[in-house]
Amino acid sequence: MFKIFGEYYYVDLDMIEKYTQIDDEETPTTDELESTDIVIGDNSTKIHIIKYEMVKYLLEVVMDPHDEVDEKLASSSNELSIPFKIAFNSLLTKNIINKL
Repeated sequence: MFKIFGEYYYVDLDMIEKYTQIDDEETPTTDELESTDIVIGDNSTKIHIIKYEMVKYLLEVVMDPHDEVDEKLASSSNELSIPFKIAFNSLLTKNIINKL
């Protein structure tokens, strides 16, 4: 395990599924599906493609191995990039990244 900002974090895969899933009471026909909906398999699991792609991109930014996070400097300086800060805070706010 690795510490980030003095805490241990994990990615909640179930929350990604819940956040990107489209819940409908009715099963829509093919004509009713929007261009941002994806139907997977016969059980008609639908995900919101825009949310899925955004979560995917934010996780890529946070997990980018090229950006070294210096924990000693993180709280007292601006060494972290703006994209990292936005991605980390967005995922934290949506409970996709959680503290252990």
